[in-house]
Amino acid sequence: MPTVLALETSCDETAVAVVRDRHLLSNVVSSQIQVHQQYGGVVPEVASRQHLEAMNWAIAQTLTDSGLGWAGIDGVAATCAPGLVGALLVGLTAAKTLAMLHHKPFLGVHHLEGHIYASYLSEPELEPPFLCLLVSGGHTSLIYVKGCGQYETLGETRDDAAGEAFDKVARLMGLGYPGGPVIDRLAKDGNPMAFVLPDGKISLPEGGYHPYDSSFSGLKTAMLRLTQSLQESSEPLPVADLAASFQDTVARSLTKRAIACAKDYGLGAIAVGGGVAANSGLRFRLQEAAERENLRVLFPPLKFCTDNAAMIACAAADHLKHGHTSPLTLGVQSRLPLSQVMSLYQSGGDLSGGD
Repeated sequence: MPTVLALETSCDETAVAVVRDRHLLSNVVSSQIQVHQQYGGVVPEVASRQHLEAMNWAIAQTLTDSGLGWAGIDGVAATCAPGLVGALLVGLTAAKTLAMLHHKPFLGVHHLEGHIYASYLSEPELEPPFLCLLVSGGHTSLIYVKGCGQYETLGETRDDAAGEAFDKVARLMGLGYPGGPVIDRLAKDGNPMAFVLPDGKISLPEGGYHPYDSSFSGLKTAMLRLTQSLQESSEPLPVADLAASFQDTVARSLTKRAIACAKDYGLGAIAVGGGVAANSGLRFRLQEAAERENLRVLFPPLKFCTDNAAMIACAAADHLKHGHTSPLTLGVQSRLPLSQVMSLYQSGGDLSGGD
């Protein structure tokens, strides 16, 4: 499989990595969390400026760590969609420049496809078909992975993404940003059965509920009202119990839908991707349920759950192996359905010598 250097700048992480044959050769991530914490969330213009400042160092460090020169790189890739437009432009422009300067193929990668490929980095022998539960700050989806660039979304959130719900609930409890890690930490000391919360069922016009779609806006509202009610008493806010109850409700909701979807479609493996894949409550609930149903569940290492360039490089290497490259006229898009991944590529010869 080709060796690819990839850049990821879709939000607030400046990341560069080199991947060969689903194996990581080098990986550099420059986090902006401390910069954005003072604002309580990511500020797009600030993120773009931080990417500009970190990019040259990150590229140079990644190449040094890989032990390769440009002669050992077969292609250059960058996330092009979805994400913050200004932030995406920094990475895409840098990748195009490197591709032209060093006469390498260029590939634009869909960020969500990258999260799917995160599981390949820890499980190189993994092959489709399988189900991907993608849970991040901006997306919550159940994706039928059929092959390279071949995806069918079977379920998704109708409102807030799971990661977004964690951030908003942490904010209303005064826990700061980002919300996922602090809620996970507090939940370990709390009682997940302390409060009964809604799991966000989606009603169907003909009656009943959608088996795979999620909703977290009702859960967020329930947490707001519960917190306000508890604050009216003279007792300290039971933040550990609130965190544990909220986290367990999200974990049970996602687990129920993922297990049902995998069973209904006859898929024996569930690969989890995205920042919420790092959540210990989700890991416990899904592993437990999968074992009961004789399903295999794959969680990437924590460093591959949040945004990183290794997953982007892994996806790009597979596309390049199949002869897919992107035109240098490719632009960035703040939104792009996963079903349109192949619109990013033009086909050439298959570099794998056959499937």
